[in-house]
Amino acid sequence: MLKKLAERMRPPSSGLTIASRINVFFFITFCLFSVLILRLAMLQFVESQHLKDEEANHKNTPIPPTRGNIFDRKGAPIAYTTPTQSLYFRIEQGQTQDEIIALARELERIFSERGAPSPKKLSAEDIIRLMDVGYDLTKQETKKPSFYFVPRRIKTDLTRDEIAYIGEWRDELKWVQVIEESTRTYDRENTVAVQLVGYLKPFPAAREPNNGLPFYKTKEHTEGYVDTEDVGFDGIELMYQKELRGESGYKAFPVNAANKIAGPEVTLQAPKKGNHLYLTIDKDVQLITEQAIMDHLATLQSSGNRFAYAPNARAGYAVAMEVKTGKVVAMASMPDYDPNLWIGGISKSDYDSILPFVNNGTITTAYGNFPEDERNKHPTSIVYMGSTIKPLSVLIGFKEGLIHPGTQYYDTGEFTYGKDNSRLTNSDRAAYGWLTPATAIAHSSNTFMSAKIGNALHSKYGEKAVDVWQDYLAKFGLGVSTQSGLPREYKGANEFKTNKSESFQSRMVFASWGQNERYTTLQLAQFATTLATRGKRLKPLLVDKIESYDRGQLIQKFDEPVVLDETEFAAAEWNAVLQGMADVKVQGFDGFPYPFARKTGTSTQSVGKKLVDNAVFIAFAPLDNPTLAIAVVVPEGGFGAWGAAPIARKIFDAYDQYYGLDGVPKGTKAAEPK
Repeated sequence: MLKKLAERMRPPSSGLTIASRINVFFFITFCLFSVLILRLAMLQFVESQHLKDEEANHKNTPIPPTRGNIFDRKGAPIAYTTPTQSLYFRIEQGQTQDEIIALARELERIFSERGAPSPKKLSAEDIIRLMDVGYDLTKQETKKPSFYFVPRRIKTDLTRDEIAYIGEWRDELKWVQVIEESTRTYDRENTVAVQLVGYLKPFPAAREPNNGLPFYKTKEHTEGYVDTEDVGFDGIELMYQKELRGESGYKAFPVNAANKIAGPEVTLQAPKKGNHLYLTIDKDVQLITEQAIMDHLATLQSSGNRFAYAPNARAGYAVAMEVKTGKVVAMASMPDYDPNLWIGGISKSDYDSILPFVNNGTITTAYGNFPEDERNKHPTSIVYMGSTIKPLSVLIGFKEGLIHPGTQYYDTGEFTYGKDNSRLTNSDRAAYGWLTPATAIAHSSNTFMSAKIGNALHSKYGEKAVDVWQDYLAKFGLGVSTQSGLPREYKGANEFKTNKSESFQSRMVFASWGQNERYTTLQLAQFATTLATRGKRLKPLLVDKIESYDRGQLIQKFDEPVVLDETEFAAAEWNAVLQGMADVKVQGFDGFPYPFARKTGTSTQSVGKKLVDNAVFIAFAPLDNPTLAIAVVVPEGGFGAWGAAPIARKIFDAYDQYYGLDGVPKGTKAAEPK
């Protein structure tokens, strides 16, 4: 019995023992943990970079916003954005070189047969380059594409026929898509303040290492920009790039680890449109100014009057500035050009043809329309200010106690100075006899300015007279920035340090009558405005207001004048200077209904081993309550009274017609715009 009981209690011999079962359990657990650890190691050390790349490339693709428009002060469009249909190509998986080439040739055929007539026909080779797929049919080269996940713009401004055909054959025309976007257009009927408004360039061109702009080379300023968009490259378009551009929207494209689009877009955030700018420029006054310059250049080149004959006068620059506000009503740099040449990329031949005057000659260096091999033989837009400096010379003399309003000086027509008895004369060696500061300005006496101011200032301060002189000029806007904010604005130059052949005394003498400093037309306009305000230097304002794109809500208004500096003089001193300016003899102002202040200048400089005379003119009107100040510069224009003053008269007349120099508009009978 006991034996049978023992046999019943013994475990079955066919199963595992408890210890064995536990060992099996731990072994399986070990294997599972080993697999898990191995997988974690694979993820961390082998696949981590792949996963990071995949994660990093799941990013949003920016959508450029619609750019704001630029209007004149009355709302006339100057530069505006128009909707357009553009064709884009995208790089995807599975594309072969033969397929892409075939697509490019088919697009070439479509554009040729169904596109609008244009001298710029896109060839298959052009299309391949625009696709940026890494090879060039003409060079038979292969390289890595610039980027993968951003679609490339192939053509803009598609015709309805092109759009319909591409839509009908969309299954065969793989990897292309028609997208609505905007393009910049400039007034096609009239060229309005072209160099002031500026132009756009593709974003990649704007950030090129050699020819790009520093503004576009920092992520801070260009967050959300894409290579397919155009950006401001000069003038107002660059100066107000942020306000005009708006803010990017975003498309979310799913992409794989190779940065190639793996499916349709999944999300969309709309961009914020840019703001509209309303300039201080008046289109009508601007066009009359531009036409006045071109007409007068033609007159100078063919005149039978020896005083008005200037065959090499090929360019002219003018700025009109409101005295009470500092607002610039007209800024003309002529000749100008059609800014629509920049749309879609400018050709080399077109760029070469406008290169001499593509810059804004009222603020920086520009040339007349001379052949390339002739340009170094002619002055640029930056010339000596000539006798236009004489009102300020007299004011400096007053301030320094060198002269007073009643000072008498006998002008024999020449002045001798220095240890070597250097001699200078008046224009045409004229001798004016007894002069006061007022009559010295009226007659434009070089000898008075030299003897009573330039030489006297040097006698008082020695070489330090240069610093005293420059400090005074700066208070009137000469030799310093006008603070307009325009890009590439030139501050002017003087020859106190560069002219090593002349003594400091000689340089001070010549500076006193405008043969030492070279300034821009905008600086001269600011200078004239400072004289008109009796010492208040105003900031030139170029934008009247900023409004939102859709609802026209006011963002910012620029109504108040900005006073940059102020210099006080006695009333008697101002009266003497203004009386002298009112008596200056000038051409082209017969019948002008207002008393006005003016100063002509004939600046002489050596260019290409010859001496040339540049016509310079400043003026403001009316004399007793100034409203408008004007500066005109005509390189190689001869005498300021003949070569520049008649242009200013037409600007005054235009402003009087539309606004009224006395505050009462006279109608719209001013000269017709071009």
